[in-house]
Amino acid sequence: MTSKVKWLADSEKSVLVNNFEKRGWIRGTSEEEDWNFFWSSVQTTRCIFNLDSGYRLSDDQMINHFPNHYELTRKDLLVKNIKRYRKELEKENSPFTEKDENCRYMHLDFIPVTYILPADYNIFVEEFRKNPTSTWIMKPNAKARGIGIFLINKLSQLKKWSRDSRQMGHSPKDTYVISRYIDNPHLIGGKKYDLRLYVLVTSYRPLKAYIYDLGFCRFCTVKYNSSVSELDNMFVHLTNVSIQKHGEDYNEKHGGKWTVNNLAMYLEHTHGKEVTDRLFDEINWIIVHSLKAVQGVMASDKHCFECYGYDVIIDDNLKPWLIEVNASPSLTSTTAADRIMKYSLIDDVLKIVCPNGEIPDPRWNKVPNKDSYGQFDLLIDEELAVHEQQDTRSRGVSGRLSRSRPQQQWK
Repeated sequence: MTSKVKWLADSEKSVLVNNFEKRGWIRGTSEEEDWNFFWSSVQTTRCIFNLDSGYRLSDDQMINHFPNHYELTRKDLLVKNIKRYRKELEKENSPFTEKDENCRYMHLDFIPVTYILPADYNIFVEEFRKNPTSTWIMKPNAKARGIGIFLINKLSQLKKWSRDSRQMGHSPKDTYVISRYIDNPHLIGGKKYDLRLYVLVTSYRPLKAYIYDLGFCRFCTVKYNSSVSELDNMFVHLTNVSIQKHGEDYNEKHGGKWTVNNLAMYLEHTHGKEVTDRLFDEINWIIVHSLKAVQGVMASDKHCFECYGYDVIIDDNLKPWLIEVNASPSLTSTTAADRIMKYSLIDDVLKIVCPNGEIPDPRWNKVPNKDSYGQFDLLIDEELAVHEQQDTRSRGVSGRLSRSRPQQQWK
């Protein structure tokens, strides 16, 4: 008789517990390290993989974060890794690093110009003075849900923030990223929105990733206005539900959200199918290259997988920009539709990482049956691509990737 999977979770969210119980799994115990599947917080993951803990995962255990996931999900490290990745490709004379007449990357220009403070302060000041009318957005590196974010358009505002931070006793080790603000967002009904997309990674070496079809758009409750007088109005600029739900115009029925499928239909109606397909190919391109940017530094532990929350903004030229990647996207449901979607998300994640709901086996090659994908689509599988290349002499690209990109293998 097959043993039942023993689960643990740092969060008692119903979308988790109901999925575990649906499979007949039983609750394990952390004290005796008696568990097979752990949906943990990033803090618990850090403790488990801490060298001083002396803890080693056994062959029948699986956890939902990679040991150093922060290489992708910390805002400063994401920027550093993407910049390093570009330089590495340049050394290889990769066609991906082709630049236009303004010296901008034609294929890898998918994050706004970003600096890390306080380390890059002088470089930032130099850049700011080249474009003194530009607006910039400040974000603390290690916070989420819009906490600590503000916009500036004058250096004096940054200096005042620095003085106030010292007076409030903030540690000089508290780092921020400051990015050029996307002040020309694509608007629907006059309102700014962004996309939350779910990306499941089951291995970094070889890279295996899936994208979920049921992502959503988050809308601001107040119409967009780029006026200087509105820089402090977060209901205009930040799409985070944790902020927007406190607005007077927040709609509790739909939560200020659209499905990605609804967005695609709207864009097809207003811009055409070819343009819309190209946009989503560009988004897939961004996700793949962000993952490849951290592939070399990520500890690809065989006991781990991760479901990331990608935040993408589209500008009025229908160019997508990667804003950040979340290690623990919220599983809190704000509407009935939200609850159904997140339940389905966890269900489909489990189908891929724990086939047939059985005790995990890290020795498995992590190539699930396509019937197990649920609402996930394969984005990239380097191992599968190699096999296909050997069999068909094809380009070796797996996933929905833009045909307009240089005809080069993922390597």
